[in-house]
Amino acid sequence: MKPTFAMLNGKAWGLFLFAAVLAAAWFGLNLRAPDLAVGRVPLRLVLMLLSDAVILYGLWRAMARANFSRTTRVAAWLGVALILTIWIGTIWTLAVNGVFHQNIVGNVPALTVAIFLPIALGLFVLTRSQAVASLLDATPASWLVGIQVYRILGGVFLVNWIQGAIPGAFALPAGIGDVATGLLALPAAVWVASGIPIGRRIGFRWNLFGLTDFAVAVTMGTLTSPGPAHLLALDHPNTLIGTFPTVMIPAFAVPFSALLHVLSLRQLKRVQGTTARPDHEMGANEMGKPLRPDGGPFVYQRS
Repeated sequence: MKPTFAMLNGKAWGLFLFAAVLAAAWFGLNLRAPDLAVGRVPLRLVLMLLSDAVILYGLWRAMARANFSRTTRVAAWLGVALILTIWIGTIWTLAVNGVFHQNIVGNVPALTVAIFLPIALGLFVLTRSQAVASLLDATPASWLVGIQVYRILGGVFLVNWIQGAIPGAFALPAGIGDVATGLLALPAAVWVASGIPIGRRIGFRWNLFGLTDFAVAVTMGTLTSPGPAHLLALDHPNTLIGTFPTVMIPAFAVPFSALLHVLSLRQLKRVQGTTARPDHEMGANEMGKPLRPDGGPFVYQRS
């Protein structure tokens, strides 16, 4: 049975309320126990690592759907897991040693490099690789949207502001933007999974909203932190943003999540480009299923 708009709306609202409960619980937990840790690892970092583990699991499932050979699948998965581990480990080590309070290459803050260098490298690879394109074709488009429900963890900035640890000029736009992106991730995923044109438009708009949130947060973080561009919050500089464990959010979570947005936009664009063309332009096999230019069947409609 094809879902109706009412059914999609009902499911989307239900997941929105579920995410809102999680966000409220996270907000309250940080107010009551801001230093809560698992062993010696701050809870917010434990949750960040769990989110990465879920993403790696989804990657494995996606490669299985793409019919990669087991050898290729294991090698590719281990390669991605190794890169992710090195990335997190490097940022973690630098953060613990206070490197993100320093400048490198003249007056360029180390944190700025940590944000933009991975994005630049990731854009170069992820937008050109045919292997990535094949993987996106086999992955339900809703996965890359719904996984970013973890963005509600950005509510910690609002808690820090309430506690007087960071200026409102940064905390309010960054915290509200992150929480809003996380709250809307699961509802947007519902619409994207429907496969209907309005669902893809919602997916595009959600991704653009999430990227805009990052642009605003990074800008306000720069303007409120000590450095050559420190123009706001002069009486209450945003020093916490460069301090462990908070710095793990801008130094790792921001560029990583931005690249997930890029992957999602590329995936949605490929789906849109496929469904927008009539079968007689794409070619069709004997079963009436559209074919790629190389003769293989399209798999973009999976969700």
